Amino acid sequence: MTESRSHAGAWPQARDTLTGVLLIAISATAFGAMAIFARFAYASGADVYGLLPVRFVVAALALVAIMWLRRVPLPGWRRVLALAAMGGIGYAGQSWCFFLALNHAQASLVALLLYLYPVFVTVLAALFLKERLTGPTVTALVLCSLGAGLTVGGGQGSPLGIALGLGAALIYSVYIVVGARVTAGVHPLATTTVVSIAAALVWLAIAAIRASAGVPPALPADAAGWAAVLAIALVSTVVAILTFFAGLQRLGAARASMLSTLEPLVTVLLAAALLGEHIGGLQAVGGALILAGVLWLTRPRAAPALQED
Repeated sequence: MTESRSHAGAWPQARDTLTGVLLIAISATAFGAMAIFARFAYASGADVYGLLPVRFVVAALALVAIMWLRRVPLPGWRRVLALAAMGGIGYAGQSWCFFLALNHAQASLVALLLYLYPVFVTVLAALFLKERLTGPTVTALVLCSLGAGLTVGGGQGSPLGIALGLGAALIYSVYIVVGARVTAGVHPLATTTVVSIAAALVWLAIAAIRASAGVPPALPADAAGWAAVLAIALVSTVVAILTFFAGLQRLGAARASMLSTLEPLVTVLLAAALLGEHIGGLQAVGGALILAGVLWLTRPRAAPALQED
């Protein structure tokens, strides 16, 4: 086998890695925009318990339609149940912890705690998925985590708020690691559809229970608010989750989660451009560190030359 043949064999792997990076970048951008859409939805009178059921119901309906048009089959029932648990327990649980934490701690602190999840994912992936902790991976992890922390800033909160923020990060980490195993061999569209349906059912049940207790969900009061909610459902859910799972299958749990730390950077940039929020010096440094971590993580690696047979 010649050296040129070994380099030719490395091209498909490099192309697949680049595709995974682009998919996760799209996912991070779509997820990062969700906070901006939410601002407009909340301004129109919506609350969390009105926004989230609509988000997941619309997303689930859209995904079912896409699956039908593309004739994508569902996996076996055992896999469907596992994916449903991811959506109904993992996704719904992470959302519950995150939004409840916002009642007991500043939003910046809760976001900082959530973006500690790459640390948890890297450790869990090494323990349960046998992904190696290489030097470049650890270096990129440190850069991305530090950058995310500087980007979202610090804050103050009660011990309960801090615990809930850490709980959101831990649940999301388990969700990603389990997803790396459960989604193997499953079409990303089928994965996203089952996860969204399960999350929709859970949030509809929560909204119904609250309504029966005399606390109905608050929905948007104008067209702009509904447009924002639909954008959360279609862009920040359908596109974001679909591209994340597709990238996850190409990159693995640890690298996919670290690349997802682009999300707070996207949020800060969109907030500055669309909402007029100021980008401070620490946020600029944090953004630079995130980009440095991404570039370090995805830099081309020289393929070792193989001896001729």
